[in-house]
This record gives sequence, structure tokens and C-alpha cells, in this order.
Amino acid sequence: MRIKPYGDTMGDGYVQLSFTLPIGDKLLAEEAARVLLSKMGFQEVKLAWVEPLDENFTFFVAYGSTVHDVDISQLNPVVPEYKKMSKKEVEKFAEKYIGKKLKVVGATIGSDAHTVGLDSILNMKGYRGEKGLEAYSCFQVYNLGAQVPPEELVRKVKELGAEVILVSQVVTQKNIHIKNLTKLVDLLEAEGLRDKVILIAGGPRISHRLAQELGYDAGFGPDTYPNDVASFIVQNYVKRFKGE
Repeated sequence: MRIKPYGDTMGDGYVQLSFTLPIGDKLLAEEAARVLLSKMGFQEVKLAWVEPLDENFTFFVAYGSTVHDVDISQLNPVVPEYKKMSKKEVEKFAEKYIGKKLKVVGATIGSDAHTVGLDSILNMKGYRGEKGLEAYSCFQVYNLGAQVPPEELVRKVKELGAEVILVSQVVTQKNIHIKNLTKLVDLLEAEGLRDKVILIAGGPRISHRLAQELGYDAGFGPDTYPNDVASFIVQNYVKRFKGE
């Protein structure tokens, strides 16, 4: 089944997008925007908003109908494999199949100072009515906070004998998150720890596909709830380390 974006009528292909061009002259910038959008495969282009940011840059909000479509029957989304369970179900599962508290170490690494996402998964308060991992009887949580060097995180994992590492990355400018996440994997492998832990990455620009490509067990993006992560942890732990 082939589909196109929906705007006013089904299949019209209309898309809204925003971007900035490094051009200060408004008329020249508008013409450049139209040509660029045409090369990108958009027709019936409308520049809904044009605003100079300063003497060298112009910001646009544009509409256009794309000529491209997608065959969704050929798509196979890459997502973490787990059955979503409630907090009580996770705790009962862990009591039956694991029989101990799993030590979970979480942090944002590198220069990333954003902890809202990390805290929403780990902290007792949780996210949108779902308690964080600190509230689960099957987890012992160590939230190291923001701007933790990867070396320090690995040292803490070794010190605690942690079974789970949860890393949050929000800042993605110049792919700094890729560098940070890759460095952590390299350090864990150098210490002989990678195969001994469940390694999870999370953040607004993190996908499961990206996480796996970087050597992680799972990647969780926006709209992830604490029980999503908790469900994956206990089920993956049993699968990997209990042979069940």
C-alpha cells in the first residue's frame, strides 16, 4: 500500500516544514527557498512565513506537495522486543524468574546537562502517573545525574557490580550523542563488561535502530514510560542471563 502525506485531502502530499537559509536579502532568500524546495521534490510551494533573523539569515515556514510516496507494506520497524507489563507485573515476574534486586545505574554522559528524561524513568515520581524505577521492588537504582564522564560511569558500574546501565542523551548537535554513546561502549568492551550488562540508551533523538547500530541492547525515544524500560530490563535479563 503506497501512501503520501495528508494535508487538505487524502493523498495530496502536503507537508509543512521550517528551515533557515544563510541569506540576508529577503527577495533573494525567498527565491532560493522556492528553488531548494523544488529540488527536494515539492510542488505548489507556498512560503507561509518569511522572517529575517539578522542581516545574514532568513527563516521560513513553507508548505508544499511532495511528489514522493512510501510503500508501507515493505516497511519493518525496528523496535525493542518485550511485552509491556504493569509495575506489579514486572515485580512479580522479577520475583519469580530473577529472585534478586537488579542494580541499575543511570546518567547523562559527556557535556549533556539534561536530566528530565532520565529522571522521569528513574525517579520515584516517574512520568504521567507511572512510577519510576526507584519505586520498583526489583530494582536498586543509582541515578548519577548529568554530565558524567563515560569513564566515571564505567568505574561506578564496576564498583557496584551493576547489571543495567541506562544512558540518556538529549544534545545531538554535531552528533555529539553518537560520539558519547560510542565511547561508552568502547570503554565497557575494554573492561570486559559489555556482555555482562544490559545497556540501554534513551532520548528524544534515540531510536532502537540507532542504539543497536551503536552496540546497545535497546533504544527508547519519546513517549517512553518507566514500565516500558522496566519490562524490557527484566525480560531481557531472564533471556540473556537465565537462559529462559
